[in-house]
Amino acid sequence: MSEPADIHEQAGAYVLDALDDVERRAFEAHLDRCTICKEELESLRSAAVSLAYAGSAPAPPTRLRERILESARNERLAEVIPLRRRLAVPSALTLAAVAACAAIALGIWASSLSGRLDHERSARQADAQALAIMSTPGARRIPLLGAKGSLVVTPDRDAALVVAGLPKSPSGKTYEAWVVRAGQPRPAGVFQGGGPRAIFALTLPVPRGSRVAVSEEPAGGSTTVPSKLLFASQTTA
Repeated sequence: MSEPADIHEQAGAYVLDALDDVERRAFEAHLDRCTICKEELESLRSAAVSLAYAGSAPAPPTRLRERILESARNERLAEVIPLRRRLAVPSALTLAAVAACAAIALGIWASSLSGRLDHERSARQADAQALAIMSTPGARRIPLLGAKGSLVVTPDRDAALVVAGLPKSPSGKTYEAWVVRAGQPRPAGVFQGGGPRAIFALTLPVPRGSRVAVSEEPAGGSTTVPSKLLFASQTTA
């Protein structure tokens, strides 16, 4: 039985369980013969699994909890009010001091986490956007020149890059995508690379007759025309 012409485009929908029974069986049969789809499926599954933890926040470090409890124990031993039958309870002043210490420690911990949580949340949102683009019916895959991977473009011209074996960008540097039309590049977002496959949703649409190129730029990206391109896609139809 012949395979559907868009069989390679169904990896995203398969990960999201969006195929019907016939399409799912056909795609699973195709997976037995297609190394490219197997690699792409593994990368998409990793992205999808990471999204399940997008809203969770890490617990306070164990050492922080131990320091707070130790501080409370020391304060209780230092300041107690004797009562009958040799009972002792902490004074109101002691409780206030301990609470203040705990609040300060937790405040410092929360502040140190805020930047990392914002970064992780942005990364999860980017993964979700790229996965949605790759799962869009009718999305086309355009080969890359100079790298292993493809540019995925939806009928609405939204686009995502899928690049295999791209090392993590050096310290102080980032990868930047450019939409190049009529020889004029426009910045379309930055990403770090790394891992078996880098998946990145562009911040600009990709019109017909244009291509997408990637350069290495200073951290944060650049708005000037890149002097050197690392790789680019073929021209889109």
